[in-house]
Amino acid sequence: MAEECLILQEEEREALLSIYDGDEAFKDVSPTVYQYKYGEDGDNKSFLLEVEWHNNYPTEAPKINLDMFYNKHIVSSVKQNIKDKIAKEADHYLGESMTFTLFEFLKDFAVDLVADQPDKEVIESITKLSIDNDDETMKKIVKKEAMSKSQKRKQWDRLDSKGEKPRGYDWIDVVKHLSQTGSSKNEDN
Repeated sequence: MAEECLILQEEEREALLSIYDGDEAFKDVSPTVYQYKYGEDGDNKSFLLEVEWHNNYPTEAPKINLDMFYNKHIVSSVKQNIKDKIAKEADHYLGESMTFTLFEFLKDFAVDLVADQPDKEVIESITKLSIDNDDETMKKIVKKEAMSKSQKRKQWDRLDSKGEKPRGYDWIDVVKHLSQTGSSKNEDN
């Protein structure tokens, strides 16, 4: 049984490589792993399907993988929908070479299968949205005003090495103060 599967796999491998020769969307990762990309690069609804054969393929359905880095933008419900449709389709072709058929099936229905995929703008706004009820996060962040080089230099000159103002910066000159306010005359005599 396993020998018969290996013969069928070899025949299908040769057929796939000849059919998809020159197709940039198709990639043979290894002799038992094949990938096909649906949609254009950068499109929010594009995805990459990976089909992996095991020892009993094609008498058993191949392993379907959508958990690649390229598919990180696809929501899990859409991934599961694609997997379910492919698994259902693969059941019809057990015992036959089916990788080409599965790839072509998805070509025909890819638009319908990713219809529930939200637009890129919606995904970006959802990832930026966060709700915090902490009092600390509710405080407004005060943005410091940008200072010019000369303003920074003057600020630096006013501070000592520890970043503090020098001792006595806010002391008043008593003599100068009294001379400006005048003396109060005591008329007790």
